[in-house]
Amino acid sequence: MKQRTQLSMQLYDMLLERGYHEELWDVITRNLNTDYTAGRMIGYLCQYSHLPEGEVVDEMLAILSDRDALIKKKEMEQAQAKINEIYQYGFCVAVDKV
Repeated sequence: MKQRTQLSMQLYDMLLERGYHEELWDVITRNLNTDYTAGRMIGYLCQYSHLPEGEVVDEMLAILSDRDALIKKKEMEQAQAKINEIYQYGFCVAVDKV
């Protein structure tokens, strides 16, 4: 698993300070281990003084789902760009560029 970023460690400290169970903040920060995902969770938590653990977990899952959808979108855009290149230049030219 990817190492935690500085922002992910800030999220870790935030969850610790708010009194959530160790297992919860450990799982959350291991999964939200990029600046993008940790930043989204920090932004969410800053809106509330304390949330039930279930809502924090639900938000983590929503953030991960959004991240996965964004990754799939980028992959599809890259595939579409390659298809467009094949249409424009032909199969042999597009294969040579790979």
